[in-house]
Amino acid sequence: MPENASIAAEPNFLELKNVNVARGERIVLHNLSLTIGAGEHVAILGPNGCGKSTLILTMNCQIYPIVQPGMKVRIFGRERWDVTELRKHFGVVGMDPPGERTAVTTGLDAVIAGFFSASTLWPNLHVTEEMRTRAAEALARIEASHLAEQLVGAMSAGEKRRILIARALVHQPRQLLLDEPSNALDLAAQRELRETMRRLANEGTGLVLVTHHLGDILPEINRIILMKQGRILADGPREELLTEDRLSDLFGARVRIGRDPISSNQAWLHSW
Repeated sequence: MPENASIAAEPNFLELKNVNVARGERIVLHNLSLTIGAGEHVAILGPNGCGKSTLILTMNCQIYPIVQPGMKVRIFGRERWDVTELRKHFGVVGMDPPGERTAVTTGLDAVIAGFFSASTLWPNLHVTEEMRTRAAEALARIEASHLAEQLVGAMSAGEKRRILIARALVHQPRQLLLDEPSNALDLAAQRELRETMRRLANEGTGLVLVTHHLGDILPEINRIILMKQGRILADGPREELLTEDRLSDLFGARVRIGRDPISSNQAWLHSW
């Protein structure tokens, strides 16, 4: 079978149809239908509180939709998964290290702990040499090997974010979900993060990026999903959706689009 036929036969990463999600008694996502291909690079853009993070939690089965007729959720072609097994197929990068014990854990051990979804290497966990090798490879892949012996609590915000990315990569996932990855990072750390994401994208890792920062949207991301008030407002090519009129409507403020003077690929927002 030709290689391109094999790729074409690969199931989509995500298929949602008529999905509603509640947080407490409030419905946060309303009648969402969305398909994301395996290996696709997508940005989900919208203001705070629009439901972006809830969508990520739905994708990784931390929360579940309301069961109703006509609703469908399919991940990598399957409607039913053992959640532990499913999470080996994608990595999730949030804003904070997972648990207070991570602060007193070395960078390498924090990455190894990603195999167990743990905050640190507890005594009851059985760590193999293969795990240690793959954790070291994940750090090297994002050019963070120098963080292996440092305590996570002594790292900068940007360094901690790189540890989180390495944790997400230890299973060699097909898809990486990034939830507001540049939050709390200074400008230099943001640039380093974006360079890391670009390397991963060019190596073939699928990216689903959730953000309200236009500068996070890499040149490799060609598909944009605009969200507002728990609904998909638009879904299409970046050149059609990343316009001043579209973004002004999305954020409810007048928006200009400029260019980073150092890298013409990086756009940023001003509202006034």
